[in-house]
Amino acid sequence: MKLHQLRYLAAVAQNGLNITAAAQKLHTSQPGVSKQIKLLEDELGFQIFARDGRTLTHVTPAGEQVIERALRILREVQSIRSLSEEWRDEASGSLSLGTTHTQARYVLPAVLKTFRDHYPHIRLHLHQGTAEQIAEMADLDRIDFAINTGSQELFADMVLLPCYQWHRRVVVPQGHPLASAGKLTLKALAEHPIITYVFSFSGPSSLQEIFARAGLAADVALTARDADVIKTYVRLGLGVGIVASMAVEAAEDSDLVSLDASHLFPAHTTWVGFRRDMLLRKYMYEFLQLFAPHLTRRLVDRAQAGDAAEIAALFADLELPLR
Repeated sequence: MKLHQLRYLAAVAQNGLNITAAAQKLHTSQPGVSKQIKLLEDELGFQIFARDGRTLTHVTPAGEQVIERALRILREVQSIRSLSEEWRDEASGSLSLGTTHTQARYVLPAVLKTFRDHYPHIRLHLHQGTAEQIAEMADLDRIDFAINTGSQELFADMVLLPCYQWHRRVVVPQGHPLASAGKLTLKALAEHPIITYVFSFSGPSSLQEIFARAGLAADVALTARDADVIKTYVRLGLGVGIVASMAVEAAEDSDLVSLDASHLFPAHTTWVGFRRDMLLRKYMYEFLQLFAPHLTRRLVDRAQAGDAAEIAALFADLELPLR
């Protein structure tokens, strides 16, 4: 059994059992990948993949266990390489982040600018998506850190560290009836079409549930993944927008009226997550503390060594900053 065979195996599994796509990712030939996987199966004495002719159809039960262990081995190999890089050159490497549009657009620019000033030779990769897409990237080891709000159940195998809290705000055009109606109420909101994020809130309670508990029905006219898109359609008069507080900028959104909704909807917590077996390099610790100043190296190490209950205890008395 050779390490490159495990790499080939992982690439095939991560590319939907498409050997051609795996070969392209590995910069090698399709026959070479097929040959090495067959040699590995011959050595093991059982099939990792079921086949229909030359097409791989699915992973066998035994193959699932082999792939799981192969991925674990490859992660450890990468950790050893990272350790080598850490000792040889602390200022080089790469950092891959998987996050939502709101974080990428409104929170991370200042953080990454400072990080880049400190580490100009670190290659940065920023991937945007929904919580489900970020979780998939994490499962495929395509990102170092996942940054998201809510949906913790999708990241059960990761260390999740709370970073800050934020509220929703309602945005309306200048002259809109809500702009001069005083303190915002759910009843007043329910009288207008609503434009908000896809899947509503990814927090303690969904949008529909909050209105339902008040005996009201939310008229969700349009949903979007992008706060800028939501604000665009608010400007067109399609409805009132509900966005994250950090997505409202005084200068760029001066044509809109931003209304406090913190008394209507619960606070949400943004967290950062990483694999429990991940070897964190010095610049990774620095990124974490730039993103959330309370995430010191000591606290991160203690969290990585603990389970979910111990992590919760570490942060139980910590008052998270509000954005």
